[in-house]
Amino acid sequence: MPLVDIQLIEGVFDADQKRKMIEDVTEAMVRIEGEPLRGVTWVRVQEIASGAWGIGGKAMTATDVKSAQAQSA
Repeated sequence: MPLVDIQLIEGVFDADQKRKMIEDVTEAMVRIEGEPLRGVTWVRVQEIASGAWGIGGKAMTATDVKSAQAQSA
């Protein structure tokens, strides 16, 4: 049984986006190994508190991520 963990900064993605991640990751596993894998594929979305995640020595917040997303759009 595969267990896939998705770790996110809290406050960046809404409930619908997280649900879509779960669905799409499950679909990816099924495409790789076949339909029998669907019922035994576990996907966990774990949210890390804003500011408790660091990249390059700098704490990242949900605001930082949203700002970066806006700049790349």
